[in-house]
Amino acid sequence: MTSTTHRSADEIGRTELGPRPLPPLGPTRAVPLPDVEERVLPNGLRVLAAHRPGVPMVELRLRVPFAGDEPEHPAVAELLASTLLTGTATRDRVGIDDELAAVGADLGVNVDPERLQIGGSGLADGLPDLLGVLADVLTAATHPDGEVARERDRLVERISVARAQPRTIAREALQRKRFGDHPITREMPTGEAVAAVTVEQVRALHAAALVPGGSTLVLVGDIDPANAIAQVEKAVSGWVSDSPARELSTPPPITPSDLLLVHRAGSVQSQLRLSAPALRRHDPRYAALQLANLVFGGYFSSRWMENVREDKGYTYGAHSGIEFVPGGAVLGVETDVASDVTAPALLETRYELGRITAVPPTAAEVDAARAYAVGSLLISLDNQGGLASTLSALAADGLGIDWLRAHPARLESVTVEQVAEAALEFFAPTAFTGVVVGDADVIGARVRALGGITGP
Repeated sequence: MTSTTHRSADEIGRTELGPRPLPPLGPTRAVPLPDVEERVLPNGLRVLAAHRPGVPMVELRLRVPFAGDEPEHPAVAELLASTLLTGTATRDRVGIDDELAAVGADLGVNVDPERLQIGGSGLADGLPDLLGVLADVLTAATHPDGEVARERDRLVERISVARAQPRTIAREALQRKRFGDHPITREMPTGEAVAAVTVEQVRALHAAALVPGGSTLVLVGDIDPANAIAQVEKAVSGWVSDSPARELSTPPPITPSDLLLVHRAGSVQSQLRLSAPALRRHDPRYAALQLANLVFGGYFSSRWMENVREDKGYTYGAHSGIEFVPGGAVLGVETDVASDVTAPALLETRYELGRITAVPPTAAEVDAARAYAVGSLLISLDNQGGLASTLSALAADGLGIDWLRAHPARLESVTVEQVAEAALEFFAPTAFTGVVVGDADVIGARVRALGGITGP
């Protein structure tokens, strides 16, 4: 009987001459992107449809601009989204669920200061049924009294829990610091505001704001695009309005300033949230900024992550990224750390921001970031849901499949010098503002000693 000796991973990865060299990366596999058929229907709804076979499913994304200036708007919008699928003139909640289940479908609703989105999927053959339910809730949702009362109580409880979370507190503080009183900051209503919402307010907002003009519906799946658009037109023919959907106004530009120390009594952790202006996808420098961000803190092998997690052990995770807002974009730099290392973590964060401007990314760093950026983009598009979500986001920004199709080549063509220029312009410590949330009695003295801090 032959004896088999199993080698460890370390033994496999080494030779007598040292670590076994990694094979070179092969060529990037392209993900073929389908053509997108587009049409604006008579009611003003813009429909994009793409044939992506593979599984007999279809993904649906409806985006309705849903801004509002009234103080009560966020609370009413949240309750509207929570009760949209709870009943219509001809279907109750159970009827809606059963009809969707019969075609392997589901729908979900979420809302933020910028838009209300209905998303879901179903069997491609069941698209007419899925569209029938969608059209019914858009035109005839009744927001039943009992359902509104039930969802209102649930929302109040959920919001009270969420508002006690450190990340929620930090996000609200950051939004106010960079955008002031602009409606974009009203991402989560208070429990008191939700408790005060009436059924009449929910129904009135539905009638006034959930409208087709300016809205976009994306369909991706094993469908014939022209036929799918015709099915949409038939289904939503009764969804009409004289007014367009409400677009969120452009928020004010970020003004570089001292960080604000936000006191959270008894907290054993601190949240560091820094932000600076960034670039929209339209800008020819966007690909260079995307790679500069990855080198700094955009993925696990980034400089900042190596410093504050791998080397110093201050945090489990540190991340930087580009966030898109109406008419622009912002950089976000965030991490959560224990109170006793808040000042050191902030010092290292500022150090890394300065280092990427003074010590530009190397060719090896840029190549690694480029491989990650192209690979993660292609992976995200290699399924119907990922493509549908991306097309919906791009459409809201005035871009389409052609931009997406060309972006891997843009990333491949960016030079090391261009990445260095983007790093110098957008990651300079003097470009940032932000907040530090924690127990000021514990972290305040050391954080203030670093300078550039205001607050209690």
